[in-house]
Amino acid sequence: MAAEDQPEPDAPVDDSNVSAQLFGKWSVTEIEYADPSTERYINVTPVAHTMGRHAGKQFKKSEVSIVERFINRLMQTEENTGKKQQTLNIVRDAFELVAERTEENPVQVLVNAVENAAPREETVRLKYGGISVPKAVDVAPQRRVDQALKFLAEGVQNDSFKSATSAEEAVANQLVRAADYDVGVYAISQKEEKERVAAAAR
Repeated sequence: MAAEDQPEPDAPVDDSNVSAQLFGKWSVTEIEYADPSTERYINVTPVAHTMGRHAGKQFKKSEVSIVERFINRLMQTEENTGKKQQTLNIVRDAFELVAERTEENPVQVLVNAVENAAPREETVRLKYGGISVPKAVDVAPQRRVDQALKFLAEGVQNDSFKSATSAEEAVANQLVRAADYDVGVYAISQKEEKERVAAAAR
């Protein structure tokens, strides 16, 4: 058989789009950040379960996907401790609800919610001669992200615990409303409260 008659080998399959999708569906390559201070600490990857590879390593949590960090935060209650697969499935289903409601990438909605719920100021207590005085301080970017994830997770717990609201619905509700900066949602109200107390302590 002549060389020109031989069949061409199959072209390599381009799986770059598949590998860059969270849960095999949501792109993580075109996420936009509105807050430059926290951008470094909001890492977005297509991996939602790293099997604890970052555990025990200081500051490595910032390299973990913000989606997995949110999942881990949702597990930090007595009833849900260690239920990683169950919580991951809840977040996956919640992302579907977010996409239906907003017609946006739910990963982008999560990033927006974290940025909006991150407090910029908080108070510390200083002692002057035995007298404790509150003092307003700026919040470090990494702590801002930690606090935002905490507020979002607590909001989900409050909405779904001993309630007719499903966990998936509670997660979607918190993310969508926080991304829209709805002051009636738990995460945003907690952020506003922290900043209000800090402003009074200036």
